Order: sequence, then C-alpha cells, then structure tokens
Amino acid sequence: MSHFISSFSAHSQNICITCGTQYPAGMPRPELCPICSDDRQYIPESGQGWASLSYLENNHAVQFRKINERLYSVKVSPSFALGHRAFLVLSESGNILWDCIPLIDESSAAFIRSLGGLKAIAFSHPHYYSTMNEWARIFDCPIYIHRADAPWIYNQGDAIKLWEGDVHPLWDGIDIVHTGGHFPGSSILRVPFLSPSGTLLTGDSLYAARNKKHIAVMYSYPNQIPLPKKEIVRIRALVQGLPFDSIYSAFDGQNLEGNAREVFERSMERYMEA
Repeated sequence: MSHFISSFSAHSQNICITCGTQYPAGMPRPELCPICSDDRQYIPESGQGWASLSYLENNHAVQFRKINERLYSVKVSPSFALGHRAFLVLSESGNILWDCIPLIDESSAAFIRSLGGLKAIAFSHPHYYSTMNEWARIFDCPIYIHRADAPWIYNQGDAIKLWEGDVHPLWDGIDIVHTGGHFPGSSILRVPFLSPSGTLLTGDSLYAARNKKHIAVMYSYPNQIPLPKKEIVRIRALVQGLPFDSIYSAFDGQNLEGNAREVFERSMERYMEA
C-alpha cells in the first residue's frame, strides 16, 4: 500500500474536506476553497479544513456496488466530503467513469482494471472534480469537461479535454449532453444500453428526490436557491427530447428505474404551475 501512496503526485494537505476538491501540489493552497465559497456550496461552521491523499488512503476505502451487469456505483467509505457516488459504466468499446470521488487506491484501481480499465472520465459539474487528475494519470485516460465550466478547474492537467456545444458523442451510442442550470456547463450522460429506453446519469443536473416521486433542478441544492423559470423551461424541453426510462443521480437512494420519464414530466409540470 505504501508504494501506491508514494506514486501519487501530492502528499500535502490540499484536498478540501467539505467538497473533496484537490488543489495543485507545490502551490499555496487557497485560504478558503473557492468551490465551497460559491453560493452553490458552503464553508461549514467549523471552518475550512484540508486533508491529504495519504490520509484518505489510511482512513477510507473505495466501495463498489453493482447496480446491473454494466453499471457500478463508486463511493468513498466511510463517507468523506460530499459523500456522493460516481458511476462506472462498462461498455464494449471502453469503460467510462462518470463523475469522480476523492480516493483512488491500489485495490480499487486493480478492480477497475479487472473490468477493462477506463477509457475516459466525464463530468456532470465542478463539485465532483475531486482528484480527477490522479484518476486520469493512473488509468492514462482523458477527462471530458464542458468548456462553460472551465473557470472552476483549479487543478489543471494534461488529460483535461474541454468540449463545447450541446452534445459530445463518446462511443457505443453514449453521449454527454449539456443541460446547464446548476452550473453553466452542467451535463448528463445518456447510456442507451443500461435500460430498454436508455438511462441518464445526472449528477446534480437532475436531482432525484428520496421519495422517488420528484426530480429537482436548482441553482443551489444545499442553499435552496432556485433557478429562474426560463431555465427550467429550457432544461425541460432539452430533456424531453432524449429517450430514457431510468435516472441515477449523485447519491444513494436516487435511483429511478423504469418510470423516470413519467416522474420527470410530472415534476416539470409542477414547476410550471408554481
């Protein structure tokens, strides 16, 4: 395990303990994490805190949960920072990590390699960038981020590929779709083969409620700041044009399997009536 830790590019305390964003090694870290200082996140009452990759290696593990034959959720356990989940999509032409978590260790890297490794990492929005450059280095793969979210990339890396426009096709019918809303570059991943009509991996771009009866679209979820109605109308029209029946959002319990389109339509109608 120690050999794997030493292969990381950073030992310093440069990972925000609230959002999990890693800042560049060898550079002065910010007094406050700019991701958390933004209205879409928050600095906790206890103040800004920092952790290292070595700390995560020694105190946490990566948990994989099989959702179906071609989809796994990926989390840090015990929970760290945002406590969200990323997704590992297994595809014939190459696997994709949708969003990222702060920890990648020797055993989790070996497990992913046993399933074919990673061909790409792609993102819904900046809250989940975490240690993306470490992941990309270990798997020698590109990172896809919408250009509209480039201002929130505080840890640059050669693997980062900025894309533009409404849709970025990957392979095997998989598309990254730009929705905007939560962030200017907020996106979702449409995977056609995970369910009969297609599945959307949405991060926080479309936020499935715990009761599985509503989907939210907001500017800030923790601070309860709504989007303008015109943005909701735009997102509604965009998503209505996508074939899908299932949605998986960023946290456990946010699975809509089979009836996601109906839940989405009811939710958007409720927004229109508000």
